[in-house]
Amino acid sequence: MDYRKHIARLIGNDSVTESDIVQAAEGHGDYALPCFKYARDLHKAPQVIAADFAAAMKNDPIVSRTEVAGGYLNFYLDRVAVVSDVIGDRASGGGIAAVRKANAGKTVCMDYSSINIAKPFHIGHLMSTAIGGSLYRIYKYIGWNPVGINHLGDWGTQFGKLLAAYNEWGDKSRPLTLGDMLSLYVRFTEESERDPGLAERGRTEFLKIERGEPDAVATYELFKSTTLAEVNKVYDRLGIKFDSYNGEAFYNDKMQPVVDELKQKGLTEVSDGALIVKLDDYGMPPCLITRSDGASLYATRDLAAADYRAKTYGFDKSLYIVATQQNLHFSQVFKVLELMGREWAKDLVHVKFGMVSYEGQPLSTRHGHVVFLSDVIENTVAKARAIIEEKNPDLPDKDATAEAVGVGAVMFFALGTQRIKDVDFNYDKVLSFEGETAPYIQYTHARCRSVLAKADGIGAADYSLLTDDDSYAVIRLLSSFDDVIVEAAEKYEPSIIARYLIDLAQAYNRFYIGSRIITDDKPLTAARLLLTKTVADAIRTGLDLLLIESPEKM
Repeated sequence: MDYRKHIARLIGNDSVTESDIVQAAEGHGDYALPCFKYARDLHKAPQVIAADFAAAMKNDPIVSRTEVAGGYLNFYLDRVAVVSDVIGDRASGGGIAAVRKANAGKTVCMDYSSINIAKPFHIGHLMSTAIGGSLYRIYKYIGWNPVGINHLGDWGTQFGKLLAAYNEWGDKSRPLTLGDMLSLYVRFTEESERDPGLAERGRTEFLKIERGEPDAVATYELFKSTTLAEVNKVYDRLGIKFDSYNGEAFYNDKMQPVVDELKQKGLTEVSDGALIVKLDDYGMPPCLITRSDGASLYATRDLAAADYRAKTYGFDKSLYIVATQQNLHFSQVFKVLELMGREWAKDLVHVKFGMVSYEGQPLSTRHGHVVFLSDVIENTVAKARAIIEEKNPDLPDKDATAEAVGVGAVMFFALGTQRIKDVDFNYDKVLSFEGETAPYIQYTHARCRSVLAKADGIGAADYSLLTDDDSYAVIRLLSSFDDVIVEAAEKYEPSIIARYLIDLAQAYNRFYIGSRIITDDKPLTAARLLLTKTVADAIRTGLDLLLIESPEKM
């Protein structure tokens, strides 16, 4: 819970908001209010304003005392009251109840992962998949109705190229694999550089798919089913789910009405044979609606998709979790929808993220330099298994723990850093049991559960025994749990939760090292066990929102 709101209400001055109240410097209380900004309007010195605010505050069970320090008003919270408040709130789940009530009935569409059929699900797809999957859980946790959409890349001339390659070089005597399709696509690209006629053959084959010729469609469906079968194995391991797999092909019959409406509203013009919407007045190049040959483009499909989602789901917010390179594309699409009079265009959000490299190397599907995400997961789990074997060879169910640690490390790699930053995958870094990693947080959770398993129940706790500095530091972090989740949702930033969990794990480990938990003093033991359980439950919930499991033992 955010005590800044409580303090702002106690001050009773409309010009003071919770955002004005900041974390106090060490040794100066829990919170501080800098009063300099009010000097002009109140015509008083900041230190006088601070004294006036202090005098206006009434006795309160949470704020035990105030202190004027120059132009600052420092606030000291009553530690026993805070401990009681936080522990009780975490135990009952009461803190999030009001948030969920406010969000009841709201729907958020989330377009994420959006894999390309017949192309590998590589580590470059991890960011969209992980961020989208995490936001799905975060929004569900705070009371929204999330709709996960995998906007499949299942249409385009590349399928004609692949069909030509498969007919020419494919081995029909054995089941097709995703690896086969990648090899065929790369070979077609290389051969096309030497034989320009292949490109025309690819276009001809795609026309067969468009016309619905049975053999061509059957092979196209084989590409699609093979891809989804392999990709769904990865989704299952990552805990990712979708409510819709409507991809580009789904909108083939839904684009023309959009094009017609654009024309009717006078928003289009022809440029070199192509149909465009000019956006010069908004600082953007034209948005291409159809090419000179009449073919649709990504923008055409995204316009149709936005319309469909608005009509089908009646969303309050629609997120597109797509790399930052597509920033211009979505800016154009959103602006065109606004010009079309779609009031909900303001509720469309491009949740952008940086690039992924693999141990310093960029990725390129076209030239075959890809790293399959399934291989990354397998290798990470295997490395986790080896580490567990070395550190705790007697651990029961080591395979399940290795799976949780390995997959968790991959997910934390994607979610542990601000999404806008470029990231580089490195096995040693993501699997470290020390520092800011998933295994470190998971190990802290397992440590908590181990302590609780050794105890004979918890018993009645005396909250006054949790007011020492180490205990209180943990309590203060626990008090902000729900606020952190809400902030992560508002900023579309799962890394906020990741950062919080690191801080919470570090604070608990300082408490653990400095405080003997199970003692002969039953009230003290009960209090420390209760704190341990509250931390364990918070870590488990937080990790779950990041698509990471919390092993009981490690």
